[in-house]
Amino acid sequence: PPRILTLEEPVLHLEHCIAFAVHGNPAPTLHWLHNGQVLRETEIIHMEFYQQGEVSEGCLLFNKPTHYNNGNYTIVATNQLGSANQTIKGHFLEKPFPAGQGGAIFPIQTLKFLSLHSKAFSFQVSIAVGLAAFACVLLVVLFIMINKYGRRSKFGMKG
Repeated sequence: PPRILTLEEPVLHLEHCIAFAVHGNPAPTLHWLHNGQVLRETEIIHMEFYQQGEVSEGCLLFNKPTHYNNGNYTIVATNQLGSANQTIKGHFLEKPFPAGQGGAIFPIQTLKFLSLHSKAFSFQVSIAVGLAAFACVLLVVLFIMINKYGRRSKFGMKG
C-alpha cells in the first residue's frame, strides 16, 4: 500500500509549494483535499510531480494565494493495495480586516476618516482644475496678442 514519506509546510520559491513524497508499488494515484473538500486543480492551484521508481515526489503549487487558501491540506494516495493520507496546515495570508469589528468590512472610524479625506481630496482637485483652466485661458490670450501685435515693426520698416 502507499506510504506518505514527507509532507512539508508551504514554502515560497517561484510559487508557494507544499512539497510531498509518496512511496507505493503499484504507483498510487494522488489527489488533494482542502478543509475536507476535494480540491479541484486550476491555473492558480495545481500539482506537479515526477515518478522515480516507486517514489512520487512533487509539489502542490499556489500562484499568489490569498487568505481564502488558508486551511488544512490533505494528500490522499491510493492504489489497489490500499490508501494513505496525511494533513498539513497551509497559512498564506492574514484576513485583511479581522472579524469582530461590528460585522462591517470597515470599522466606523475608518469610514469617517475616508469621508473626511475624500471631501478634502475633492476640494484639492477642484482647486487644481481651476488653476489649470486659468493657466490655459491666460496662454491662449497671450498667444492671440503676440500674433496680433507682435508682427508690426514700431518704425515702419519690414524686417
